[in-house]
Amino acid sequence: MKLKLILVLAILVGLYTACKKDLGNYDYHPPSEPTLSKFRDSTFAALLGDSLILNPTVGLADADPKKDLSFEWRISVAEEQREVVYTQFPLRIVYNLGPGLRTAKLLITDNRNGLKYVIPFKILGSTEFSIGKLILSNDNGVAKLSFVKPDNVTVIADIYKAFHTEDLPKNPVQLYFSDPLPYQPITNQEYWVLCDDATKPSPILAASALLQTRNFNGQFFTPPSTINVGRLEAFMGTVSTGVINGKMYVGVMSTAPFAPDYGKFANEQAGDYMLSKYFTRTPGFYFGFDTKSKGFVTFGGDGSYLGKDYVVDTESTAFDPKNVGMDELLFMQTGQAGTFYAFFKATDGAIYELSFSYTFDSSSKRIKALNKRVFAGASLVKADSKWVRNTLNVFYFTSNDKIYRYNPLNQDLRALDADFGGKKVTMLKISADDNTLTVGADGSVYDVNVSVGVNGVITQTINGIPGAAVDIVTRKAP
Repeated sequence: MKLKLILVLAILVGLYTACKKDLGNYDYHPPSEPTLSKFRDSTFAALLGDSLILNPTVGLADADPKKDLSFEWRISVAEEQREVVYTQFPLRIVYNLGPGLRTAKLLITDNRNGLKYVIPFKILGSTEFSIGKLILSNDNGVAKLSFVKPDNVTVIADIYKAFHTEDLPKNPVQLYFSDPLPYQPITNQEYWVLCDDATKPSPILAASALLQTRNFNGQFFTPPSTINVGRLEAFMGTVSTGVINGKMYVGVMSTAPFAPDYGKFANEQAGDYMLSKYFTRTPGFYFGFDTKSKGFVTFGGDGSYLGKDYVVDTESTAFDPKNVGMDELLFMQTGQAGTFYAFFKATDGAIYELSFSYTFDSSSKRIKALNKRVFAGASLVKADSKWVRNTLNVFYFTSNDKIYRYNPLNQDLRALDADFGGKKVTMLKISADDNTLTVGADGSVYDVNVSVGVNGVITQTINGIPGAAVDIVTRKAP
């Protein structure tokens, strides 16, 4: 028993001596954490389309940030259930992650020992794209989008490529603004960048962010094998209707405006016709020109093809509305009622101006051919001339670098004073009040005053547009 007690005491003494000799060996110094000036848990404002630059001053004991540290920025895109990762330092990007508050973190790795440090912060994305101009242009066959800020000076050129790191499709046709819920500003508003490119579908962009949400094929319940856009218009400001592949397409309105299928295209409106892109939509009917039968045709209010179910007034025989004898319609814009004009090119190259009126109601459908004559400006019309009409039936058309004003009542034809420096005019639009033409040419967009007593004075010029302007959408403050 004594032997066991002596043995236990000896072991305890040994342990005490060993611990006493090791005093001071555990003076632990944990690695220092990096210091960042005014960064941790901060919120940084980011404007869509502008540069976001984050360049904090990073300090870590005995470390050379350029050699010893690695950086990784992680930004959460919660609605898409993904993280966007960047590895450069400082962070320099064109911000394209949509509006709203986003959680983010900066991961700093000490390459000397593999330790990682997580620095949380936030980014508050906002957008200025709800006010300004979006311009579609043709740059050597490729579509380009440029955003013009409300100052009408600052241009963010080729913004689609900056956001998506790829080009738009080729052969731009139209920039269509879709607003299925006009009573809820910004909600569901979209830009349709319509191009005739068989190899790449036309993108649809969220208007608030200019980021692609889907492509134009998704606008169809069953998309056709090829999609050649003639022209689209908004019916009652909400639902798209128009000519695609020479056929009439009407957006579905049988669902609630907030339903995902609202405004989509079902099948083409069946019938034996090939429609010109110049058509008119009224609450009660569609009116257009069939290039196949070379005559005017009608559609019902629901879009159903009715063909030539109208009566031709025998009081005038200037031409036959059911067979005008020409299949190339240069321009036509009609309405609910009144006197209208259509400009045609005959097979021999001659250009004719046709005037007519129509009455379409529940009791009768009648067209009256009023006049047919050689167009006074025929020698000025080019294959790529652009046309618009104001509400008083005064027409404007382009001829290379010139714009001409034509009044069919007295056949008055005159060139506007606006000088575009010899550049061909590639876009022509007119304001709702008839006082301003918006004109596009290579590299520039102009506002031209055509109000009463003014013969086309340039009042504003926007430069820096890549290529030649094709279309423009202007959005003002709600």
